Parts: sequence; structure tokens; C-alpha cells
Amino acid sequence: MAYISEKRELTPEIKQLVLSAPEIAQKVKPGQFVIVRCGEKGERIPLTVVEQDEEKGTLSIILQEVGNSTKKLGSLEKGEEITDIAGPLGNPSEVMNFGTVVCIGGGVGTAMVYPVAKALKGAGNRLVSIIGAKNRQLLILEEQMRKISDRLLVTTDDGSYGTHGFVTDALEKLIADGLTIDRVVAVGPVAMMSAVCRITEKQDIQTIVSLNPIMVDGTGMCGACRVTVAGETKFACIDGPDFDGHQVNFEELLRRQRMYLQEEKIALEKENSDK
Repeated sequence: MAYISEKRELTPEIKQLVLSAPEIAQKVKPGQFVIVRCGEKGERIPLTVVEQDEEKGTLSIILQEVGNSTKKLGSLEKGEEITDIAGPLGNPSEVMNFGTVVCIGGGVGTAMVYPVAKALKGAGNRLVSIIGAKNRQLLILEEQMRKISDRLLVTTDDGSYGTHGFVTDALEKLIADGLTIDRVVAVGPVAMMSAVCRITEKQDIQTIVSLNPIMVDGTGMCGACRVTVAGETKFACIDGPDFDGHQVNFEELLRRQRMYLQEEKIALEKENSDK
């Protein structure tokens, strides 16, 4: 059990919660995640640890309110308790001096790429970051990413801020301008990560993606988070969440992500009707 020591509204639908969880805060590394549960009947939600403070015993998570469970979690206020928290889970991201690394965050995926980008910068890499969202209102962590990056590019789908276009457009321009890229780290919607990998595969640029499929226990026992990588079945919770993006079957992953959309809609409608 953990309680909320701070709460920030990054956008009307994206919340940042600082949780008191001393044991996890002492051990978590960049790229790892926790699973939280809100209410005895709440579903288990995997969320990347954005930051941690070992002295205070706190960790920060960012969530987007999409379905019933994330809306319940986002509605909690400072001082309230989260029913369960488990972690750290997953494997830490590989952090070393690769040279020039491009870190790409799409939407709330910026929250997942930030701790990895920060660690890569600390390891001596030249860090070029690209963050994007549908519009300015959904853009998060811009100042944090700017602070750690040698160069930051910002895109919005509707052109309301930064460069009009997608993160993939910015990546293609970097390549066209002759930037030598040693590694790309991309986190965001499945379609975005797939598009990034199609670009980098043509250029033979090693690309790492962080996958967030449907997950239940987070320890490899349920098999819900299975993904196909290089033709083999892997579990995102114990084999990932980071994988070689050029080996991921994104079409299958996208189908699996959409499996329970109707059930999620029904649960949300029921919750709203009960209020």
C-alpha cells in the first residue's frame, strides 16, 4: 500500500502522482515499472516510474485517464491511499555511452522515455530528443526534456505548438540533415513506434522500443502481455519492457491492444451510470 504525497495535473486528462513507496524507490532503475491497483476490484495498471527520490522514499508516475480504472486512479487526491503497488518490475533499460542517441516520446510515452533519456545523458551520450503530441494541451515534460537534452525538437499533429507534423517527420529530417545516430529509443503509441522502426530499419540504426501491452500480474505467470519478437513469444513484463524494435511484430501487438476496447467502454458506461 502507498499513499499519494503530491498530485499535479499536467493536462486535464494526464496526472502526475508522487507516491510514498520507500522500498521501491530504493531499488527502481530507469525503464522499470510498477503495477498499481485502485480499489479491491480494480484492475492492475502498469506504469513506468518517471522519477524517484531515495531519501524521501517517493516515486513519481504519470497516467492518462482513458478507461474506468485510470480515471479512478486519477481522481485520487493528496493523502489518499492506493490499494496495491508492486515493483520494481521489468528489466532496466540498457544504459551506456553509445554516442549520439535520439530519444523519442509520443504523447504520454514521453513520461516513459524521460528517465531513460536522463540516464543516457548521464552516461555521456549526446542526446537529441523529439517529443510530440496531438496538440499543445497534451504535450508533457517539455522543460524536463529540454534540460537534459543537447537538442530538443517538439512536434504537434495540429501545428498548435512546435513544428506541425509527427515525431517521425522530425526524425526523418535529422537523418536527411546528415546527423549520425548511433541509437534510437522510442516510446509511445504502437503505431508511432512501428513507424519509427520502419524509418530506422532502412538506415540500419539500432532502435529500442518500450512495450506496454495488456498486463495482469507482471511476473510472467499469466501470459497476458505476450508479444512476438524475432518470431518468438516473449513476455513484456519479464523479458522487457525494452525490445529491439526491428524484431517486434507490431501488427499483432496492435491487434492485442484493441482486444478489450468494447469491454472497457461498457465498464466506463456502467461507472458513469452508477454515479
